[in-house]
Amino acid sequence: MLQSELFTKTLKQAPKDEEAINAQLLIRAGFIHKEMAGVYSYLPLGLMVIEKIKQIIREEMNAIGGKELIMTTLQSKELWEKTDRWDDKKVDIWFKSKLKSGTEVGLGWSHEEQITEMMKEYIQSYRDLPIFVYQFQTKLRNELRAKSGILRGREFLMKDMYSYTTDPAAHEDFYNQAIQSYLKVFERVGLGNDTFLTFASGGAFTQFSHEFQTLLPGGEDTIYLSREKNVAVNKEVMDDKVLDQLGLKKNDLEEVQASETGNIFNFGSIKSEQMKLYYKDEQGNSVPVILGSYGIGITRLMGVIVEKFHDEKGIIWPKSVSPFDLHLINIAKDQKDSDKIYNALQEQGFSVLYDQRDTRAGEKFADADLIGIPTRILVSDKTLESDSVEIKDRNSERTSIVKVKDLTKSLK
Repeated sequence: MLQSELFTKTLKQAPKDEEAINAQLLIRAGFIHKEMAGVYSYLPLGLMVIEKIKQIIREEMNAIGGKELIMTTLQSKELWEKTDRWDDKKVDIWFKSKLKSGTEVGLGWSHEEQITEMMKEYIQSYRDLPIFVYQFQTKLRNELRAKSGILRGREFLMKDMYSYTTDPAAHEDFYNQAIQSYLKVFERVGLGNDTFLTFASGGAFTQFSHEFQTLLPGGEDTIYLSREKNVAVNKEVMDDKVLDQLGLKKNDLEEVQASETGNIFNFGSIKSEQMKLYYKDEQGNSVPVILGSYGIGITRLMGVIVEKFHDEKGIIWPKSVSPFDLHLINIAKDQKDSDKIYNALQEQGFSVLYDQRDTRAGEKFADADLIGIPTRILVSDKTLESDSVEIKDRNSERTSIVKVKDLTKSLK
């Protein structure tokens, strides 16, 4: 992409009403646009990051048998009344509306009820199980406080997966596969070393759940961490009973701040019994299906990555989720050599943001630091004197001079 063709512009200052670092940097760098508190539009650069994250998650969900679909945002009041989750006193984050006919509907904050009702058409026998389905879909939650940028939005993109199995043993087997799959996702997006499986409250979902918490100074959650056992407990459920159950001692735990990057829930047979989702076993008995639910907030994860990887100059994207592989910057008087390098890099399969704008070198460097593409290639009159370019690593600030003829080989 030619940087001159980006309609977005970098900003020197973030909006005064934006407190969160993730939103400040993403707005300034042209990745997102704030519509209102907790509601953001995702601009071309932001969408590229989202698609990178989605693809990593898609690959890991497919690897454990997930089948992708997409469900509707509009939710039936009657479905949620069956499980007593329509009542605002039970679930206080609903956005609700009415059709022209006067029929009440909800705007989806989760999809357990809808997908379970759908599965009644496809599950009759034990031979129909197991089923694992997932989607990437916009969720709407009427949060009381939305002041953490894209970490806690009223409208956000989420990956939610649902497992339907015959019995608790089959469910536990898949549940453990999902845990390992999630850990692989966080490893691939650059958060693996600081993300821990965490025992937590189930909120509006179940009594208890497992979260995936990423260590983050100033994070919304306080967790007690055992680095030795690679597990943590959320402060909200921290008591002697929980510690005994997990084989942990409070004095051995480290109190740290963290931000939730994923969660998984075991609903057991309760949801199926409420909604009458049964299957016939080998003896012809009617048995409720076991349900599990598995979520990762895509846009939230993007925000955590920015909170985790930035400096005073801007964002530092991990290579796996960066909008482009390379940021090519021309400050030579004649850009024909840069044009040739740009075309050659694309032919070799690299995605490149090419800054060929007619503007000051200092402005180009500042924009590159803010946008945060991990590898920068500088073409100048000085480097061209030796038929070379300068390569700079955004994270380490390390630079090297490489011959143009050796550039693609060096990058690979």
